[in-house]
Amino acid sequence: MEFLRGVYAFMQVSRSSVNHVKTDSSIFRLHTNATVILLVTFSIAVTTRQYVGNPIDCVHTRDIPEDVLNTYCWIHSTYTVVDAFMKKQGQEVPFPGVDNSQRSGALTIRHTKYYQWVAFTLFFQAILFYTPRWLWKSWEGGKIHALMMDLDIGICSEIEKKQKKKLLLDYLWDNLRYHNWWAYRYYICEFLSLVNVIGQMFLMNRFFDGEFMTFGLDVITHMEADQEDRMDPMIYIFPRMTKCTFYKYGVSGEVERHDAICILPLNVVNEKIYIFLWFWFIILTILTTLTIFYRIIIIFSPRMRVYLLRLRFRLVRRDAIEIIVRRSKMGDWFLLYRLGENLDSIIFRDVMQDLANRLHNNQHHRVPGMKDVDKIEYGFGVNLF
Repeated sequence: MEFLRGVYAFMQVSRSSVNHVKTDSSIFRLHTNATVILLVTFSIAVTTRQYVGNPIDCVHTRDIPEDVLNTYCWIHSTYTVVDAFMKKQGQEVPFPGVDNSQRSGALTIRHTKYYQWVAFTLFFQAILFYTPRWLWKSWEGGKIHALMMDLDIGICSEIEKKQKKKLLLDYLWDNLRYHNWWAYRYYICEFLSLVNVIGQMFLMNRFFDGEFMTFGLDVITHMEADQEDRMDPMIYIFPRMTKCTFYKYGVSGEVERHDAICILPLNVVNEKIYIFLWFWFIILTILTTLTIFYRIIIIFSPRMRVYLLRLRFRLVRRDAIEIIVRRSKMGDWFLLYRLGENLDSIIFRDVMQDLANRLHNNQHHRVPGMKDVDKIEYGFGVNLF
């Protein structure tokens, strides 16, 4: 509980340090904020469990020091007999995956090596999830925070408010149609988030020897089926009891082979973590894919931009929104949408109305080198630059 309070306090400090400025979408924050916190929390929990108490307990009847055997089996990995997972516990085998590995006939042995690296892998995953946010913060450059000028509060003198609104309006007017590349950088970061979460599914699949990709579906299928006739995928991937073979010299100089049964209590935690991550990654993949399609529609449909601005900012008049979208580019729309989420609603309404009036009264506002840009927009419905 103390750790969770510390994480919450850290988040509060981080949020207050940027004055609650929203420069990205809620789906993007699920990747770069929520998932990072989850992975770091899981990594610390596994690390704590690994060093507080015994992550592995091996049982042996011969004269081998317990600490030596536990350390050896932890470092050199343990194994299970795949054929033994389908046998009846208590009748044919003592536990699923544990059987006589010296009997005649071909046996499939599955080595369990990953548990030493779980904490490090989770932390590495957290870094990968945070990378798109770090990249966007670098590219965004504090533009939204600078343009806000404390207009998100709305409590200031009328003179100060008027001066700040004029500064914001002048910036938007002078830099109209110059924000496309800035917006596309953010879209690249969202696409990187999608690539990352899909890539992490394949990374985990490789980490667990090809068993992770369908892990969640296998667990659901197992829960719905007769458990006596199916192999539990959680016990198969995260075995709680395994075997370990230890070799040492005997009193006569001969090499002696010692079999031990090892209990892995840490795998009870690991299986819960990864079944949650499987469903979480699937949800993120679906939501981010929908977001990418949403961005594509925004890029190619000015009408959708009008609709979204109207839907999100009810105080702004429709004719003002139509004028701004018609005379600007997709990057300007993205900047205005982000400003609207951070500014006081009344102030944002006034800025949008003043910008629309200025565009309406000045029909010759053009960027150098961009002749007949309005004609291009109306002819093709999109302007990508």
